Amino acid sequence: MSLSASQALAHLKTYSKKDGLSVRQLIDSSNFGGLTYNDFLILPGFINFPSSAVSLDVNLTKKITLKSPFVSSPMDTVTEENMAIHMALLGGIGIIHHNCSPDEQAEMVRKVKKYENGFINDPVVISPDVTVGEVKAFKSQLGFTSFPVTDNGKVGGKLVGIVTSRDVQFHDDNSSKVSEVMTTTLTTGKEGISLTEGNELLRSSKKGKLPIVDNDGKLVSLISLTDLQKNQEYPNASKSFHSKQLLCGASIGTMPADRERLQKLVDAGLDVVVVDSSNGSSIFQVDILKWIKETFPELQVIAGNVVTREQAALLIDAGADGLRIGMGSGSICITQEVMACGRPQGTAVFNVAEFANQFGVPCIADGGIGNIGHITKALALGASCVMMGGLLAGTSETPGDYYYRDGKRLKTYRGMGSVDAKEQTTSNANASTSRYFSESDKVFVAQGVSGSVVDKGSISKFVPYLFNGLQHSLQDIGAQSIDELKAKVISEDIRFEFRTASAQLEGGITGLHSYEKRLHN
Repeated sequence: MSLSASQALAHLKTYSKKDGLSVRQLIDSSNFGGLTYNDFLILPGFINFPSSAVSLDVNLTKKITLKSPFVSSPMDTVTEENMAIHMALLGGIGIIHHNCSPDEQAEMVRKVKKYENGFINDPVVISPDVTVGEVKAFKSQLGFTSFPVTDNGKVGGKLVGIVTSRDVQFHDDNSSKVSEVMTTTLTTGKEGISLTEGNELLRSSKKGKLPIVDNDGKLVSLISLTDLQKNQEYPNASKSFHSKQLLCGASIGTMPADRERLQKLVDAGLDVVVVDSSNGSSIFQVDILKWIKETFPELQVIAGNVVTREQAALLIDAGADGLRIGMGSGSICITQEVMACGRPQGTAVFNVAEFANQFGVPCIADGGIGNIGHITKALALGASCVMMGGLLAGTSETPGDYYYRDGKRLKTYRGMGSVDAKEQTTSNANASTSRYFSESDKVFVAQGVSGSVVDKGSISKFVPYLFNGLQHSLQDIGAQSIDELKAKVISEDIRFEFRTASAQLEGGITGLHSYEKRLHN
């Protein structure tokens, strides 16, 4: 006798076995030995919320949170200041590579930190004796021509006026002093005003700058209209809790000279440092990790790379605030092939994250991320964030120039283990050789390749595509946040399924004569 439709849900409760596998069953019963992201799928869940309601808030480290789980890789063809700025504006964070001199890397960090400020505590200030010609010259040097004017030309001096581009643009006598053309009727904020109050006062004043003064009229800081506009355009921007400046990360190696490098990065305002090694379980990394925590106790440190619990335990014990997972899984990495060492990324992420999460140490899945689905799977396996190299390569924010070949607009993309990267020399030790512990090698053994990727446009469109796609992915699974996704995986409410080679083929595009694969508008 068949049951009525109204009895379906009640009858389901009598089943002793749920559809699919728990995450532990997925990992333990794999016939493949180790899993990559393409080897499994996540079964759908119940949808009772719009995709726009899905929160992608995550922990990058013990003390740093982000509005999106996206981190750009510290590779010299991926992340310099332009990428780091835009990643932070879009809710993630960029990690600036160290295949350059310490001064060059520190300057990149400084540019990120100066890009968008809350209170500008060290604005460029001029004295009343500066000439109009000098102000015009500042335009090419600094990119702007609006400056507070104090009696001594310094922050802390008595504010006497502001000179703007309007004051000097059509003033023909370049020898005139600023005191003759500056605006002296000013709207100011009092020291102690909140950023919200200051922005509101700036908005109502319809001015470009809001000087903040103490009770004696001395300049202490500044709020800029351009920063207010950026705040409105990028509401999810990753910012320091205290300074309201964009968050910025950078990588260093494990050489003695990297200690001097880190001092310069910290002086430039660095928020988080990534200790960059292909194999993080080394005495070199443990030593520098302990030194960093003793020397800069407030600086957050991400250690790695690791793929096993044993490696993770070593670095957590040494003081790591976050871990980077992956060895040989990147799109341009050949470590597994050449060195016979590494681990499939899905298995690595689950085992390391399951262990590290018990100690409150967030993990970054680094490598093997080729699409939105891979991001979802990495997060479901326990990662807090994903680090992307190849997925962001070819965007306009990456270093390097475009070139054309066979009618395609291309950009260079290379692994940090490639011979090209290892041959690049700087004033200090090469970052690539130190990353692979090959500083003394007379013959470089490549663990990566160099190549080219097709132009992907700007990440200002590509990262929002990833963000919205991830929201839709979690909606299909039935999780309204990344935290809920992880909790339901642990409780075994979210289920998984193995994916055979023919199942992978079925899930792709078949049966068409031709097609255009547009990922976003």
